[in-house]
Amino acid sequence: MPKRIDITSVLVIGSGPIVIGQAAEFDYSGTQACRVLREEGVRVILVNSNPATIMTDPGFADQTYIEPITTAVLEAIIAKEKPDAILPTLGGQTALNAAMALHQEGILEKYDIELIGASFEAIQRGEDRQIFKDLVLESGAEVARSHIARTIEEARNFAKDLGYPLVIRPSYTMGGLGSGFAHNEAELERMVGDGLHNSPTTEVLLEESILGWKEYELEMMRDGADNTVVVCSIENVDPVGVHTGDSITVAPALTLTDREYQRMRDIGIAIIRAVGVDTGGCNIQFAVDPSDGRIIVIEMNPRVSRSSALASKATGFPIAKIAAKLALGYRLDEIPNDITGVTPASFEPTLDYVVVKVPRFAFEKFPLADRGLTTTMKSVGEAMALGRNFTQALNKALRSLEQRGSSFHWEQQPASAAELVKSAMMPTDGRIVTVQQALRQGASVEELHTATGIDPWFLDQIQLINTVAAEVAEASDLSKEIVAYAKQHGLSDIQIGSLRGVTEAEIRQLRHDWDLRPVFKTVDTCAGEFPALTPYHYSSYDQVSEVVPSGRKKVVILGSGPNRIGQGIEFDYSCVHAAFALRDAGFETIMINCNPETVSTDYDTSDRLYFEPLTLEDVLEIVHQESAAGELLGVIVQLGGQTALGLAEGLEAAGVPILGTTPSAIDLAEERGSFARILDEAGLVAPRNGTAIDYAGALVIAEDIGFPVLVRPSYVLGGRGMEIVYDQASLEDYFHRIGDFAIVGPQAPLLVDRFLDDAVEIDVDALFDGDTLYIGGVMEHIEEAGIHSGDSSCTLPPVTLGRDVVAAVCDGVEKLARGIGVRGLINVQFAVAAGVLYVLEANPRASRTVPFVSKALGIQLARAAALVMTGSTVKQLVAEGVLPERDGRSVPASSPVSVKEAVLPFKRFRTPAGDIVDSILGPEMRSTGEVMGIAPSFPEAFSKSQDAAYGGLPKSGTVFVSVADRDKRSVILPILRLSQMGFDLIATEGTAETLGRYGIATTVIRKHTETDSDTEGPSIVDLIHAGAIDMVINTPRGRSARADGYEIRTATVAADKALFTTIAQLGAAVASLEFSSVVPSVKSLQDYAKDRES
Repeated sequence: MPKRIDITSVLVIGSGPIVIGQAAEFDYSGTQACRVLREEGVRVILVNSNPATIMTDPGFADQTYIEPITTAVLEAIIAKEKPDAILPTLGGQTALNAAMALHQEGILEKYDIELIGASFEAIQRGEDRQIFKDLVLESGAEVARSHIARTIEEARNFAKDLGYPLVIRPSYTMGGLGSGFAHNEAELERMVGDGLHNSPTTEVLLEESILGWKEYELEMMRDGADNTVVVCSIENVDPVGVHTGDSITVAPALTLTDREYQRMRDIGIAIIRAVGVDTGGCNIQFAVDPSDGRIIVIEMNPRVSRSSALASKATGFPIAKIAAKLALGYRLDEIPNDITGVTPASFEPTLDYVVVKVPRFAFEKFPLADRGLTTTMKSVGEAMALGRNFTQALNKALRSLEQRGSSFHWEQQPASAAELVKSAMMPTDGRIVTVQQALRQGASVEELHTATGIDPWFLDQIQLINTVAAEVAEASDLSKEIVAYAKQHGLSDIQIGSLRGVTEAEIRQLRHDWDLRPVFKTVDTCAGEFPALTPYHYSSYDQVSEVVPSGRKKVVILGSGPNRIGQGIEFDYSCVHAAFALRDAGFETIMINCNPETVSTDYDTSDRLYFEPLTLEDVLEIVHQESAAGELLGVIVQLGGQTALGLAEGLEAAGVPILGTTPSAIDLAEERGSFARILDEAGLVAPRNGTAIDYAGALVIAEDIGFPVLVRPSYVLGGRGMEIVYDQASLEDYFHRIGDFAIVGPQAPLLVDRFLDDAVEIDVDALFDGDTLYIGGVMEHIEEAGIHSGDSSCTLPPVTLGRDVVAAVCDGVEKLARGIGVRGLINVQFAVAAGVLYVLEANPRASRTVPFVSKALGIQLARAAALVMTGSTVKQLVAEGVLPERDGRSVPASSPVSVKEAVLPFKRFRTPAGDIVDSILGPEMRSTGEVMGIAPSFPEAFSKSQDAAYGGLPKSGTVFVSVADRDKRSVILPILRLSQMGFDLIATEGTAETLGRYGIATTVIRKHTETDSDTEGPSIVDLIHAGAIDMVINTPRGRSARADGYEIRTATVAADKALFTTIAQLGAAVASLEFSSVVPSVKSLQDYAKDRES
């Protein structure tokens, strides 16, 4: 069937902000879809609230709307743009739910718009638990015994039939939110209550337990002519009970018999037909009882899913791209395979290598969180590796995580085999290493299989790695053959060195003396049956390299590795822009990255892609391979966050040219003494500070400066380990808590700064070529200093800063850029306190705000930075039109205002007792993603940012107020305005007394901890749990009164109510409440750009 000619314009719905369970994989799939649709001549209208993704760059769609993904906004865009169809299957659960709402409210019918990719009926059949269960049974397959509950009382009754433990799965949620195993009635009530709250349809599925069964997935595609292909089979190393996003997974499935696989394939094809997914991809999850081989179907996603990105990168089969073409009416056999150029998309991929994906967790950001893994997803990112066997791929994947303790080791182990086996029973982020240590200590494969449910084949492979390590350690002489054997099983130079008691550099030199280096194989989708046209490579210690030599001038771009809090897709955005800009400038671009979720690891983003760990060993081997022919101009380390920067010194020492700011200049900004000299020479001031390597030294500095102090480790990203410390006891506690993470020591001193209370923080992104400074944007933080810039709302242009302050800030940035020796991007953070401008820090690299600045002001900073690093000047780029003539230091009054708001994952993390972790913000970053509101005025832009991040602010209802003494004066005006707008106010006794003196009527409520108070009735926490509170204003009080604040904030997060912990943000919110429109105003980035040009 040829392409449909009746579809000339398509509205693509994006996935919104990066959250746990719905991350950059949808950025990747949506970007692919937009590119394909435009190549097919279709006018693309995109709506997505996420500024960090490259998808929302104006070049990927004809009209790009960075707007909240709400029904009202979507209808406003539909009325304005009049698309022929909506494609909702590439934006995760967010897009699917948005499309369902449009259908249910009659908007699709009103505007005569078709859903393509999946019909409403197919979405409902795949997502509605009961309908899907019935379809599976009709298809001749099995499901777990189950019931649908819509109330807690119904759930109690169903539990009597199913017995404990039982599985809870809410409908229409993502990342397993609200799901889990209930072992008793108390857990059932809590989890069903959460599940009903999280499900848009207020229903949960209760299932018999299949805990410990083996779990598999099939990634499938089907076209309108009923051609169906299995793109990839995926197997979880962890058994059922751990969310697939939190499990180590392998592709292809390795422990299925051919008979089991064919049975699973037949079931999958029957289900995809029954559900009616006829123009796109889907993902079906299965469980297999290891005792008798019984197969049951767990669930289906009738859309491109999290696993689709993994399957695409694992096989080279571009699922999202083909899904977009199928949605336009093509058949699979009409779509050519890009990689081979001769096979069609109906040709199922075949793998002659093994792919391993490992999840990346962020428990260090939430130290009180339960590290146990369940069916609710907790990982924030993932790394993927390819190898010729499982052991090689597993070791490469583990070292790609860049986390201390994530790789296998053979150091002294104090715990016994029995203790380690017991520890391995509970799934945690470090269980795979615990299993390796238990086997090393003498535990048997059978014992560990019984304890963990992990298939004996995987355990035997881990035992094999231990055997190889023992041979390396015990060899009388380290021969070339022994090292080659270790390399074939994935051991790194660091691991081999530790086994022999020598350094990584010594092992590397030995290998190079022997000419023992990896070769690079190609991902070709067909196991070598046809030659590959796309250079997509992975390393292996084989005989023949498949890299075709190139004589062109080359630039290597280091990616940012797995997503994590503090280093997300904002850095991938910059890497992708660099690849596009340098390719257009005539360079051959070479990307190195290990993150399957990203656009940078798409096979056609760069001229060559190496899917490899971002370690010094692996990067040096790729540089050696690429230096064999042509001219290697250098390596760009400025764009990949701390991951890439951390490799700069080692690469330079190995003689590899670093493009842009030199490693020694980067050190000037990080090393406190050098940076202080630069500040002195520039006439700039920093808060009083000092450095220490231990508690005693830090205490001396803190007492000299005076508490409170801000403490932060060197060379970290995302404010890792950064805290405000109020007294000596807190400082001692801080050193105790960070001890296990090894982030402070002689090579990484702790920075101790005077904490600036009541200061306004300012963020600046700029570009410097050694002569001319180009300001990208000056951002004003809405929260006061002390909250990490990644978690703080900010506005561009600044709304309360005077022109003299902005001028002083820009002058300061130029002096710092010159003093440091920047060539490329620089981000500087300032604070204004009591009329004094302080420099907080300077980072000579891409920052996480680069995409936000680029979209807010229409300035392509990352693209320009790549060209500056390869020799262009700012003046040249302005003359060529790459940069606008007017930079971001002076924004016209007629320009729109953009507000960035952080999205926080607190509801994903609970303590072992089941309580949500505290939601208080501080100097350590905790947000997973961000949204942007753009509008003619600040209140409207802020209102949009709240709609996009949290579903908006209440327009009426009850507000609870309890603030610290220092905030009581500044809270009066916002509360008075809320009272005048008709909100009911309740407050704790002290706050109520203050408000009463200003004539503001409140109802007094008892604190959670006041059991013998004169105030009768329920506590504030009881009211929040009962749904009687619509907005909570609760500012923290240092170390005192934290018990009440903690309970209030966690109850508010669990109830999904508006929560304000700073007066500055409250003031912005109250101003935005004044702005209320029944029909939202929407405007595309392209239209804003036209306004700037006129």
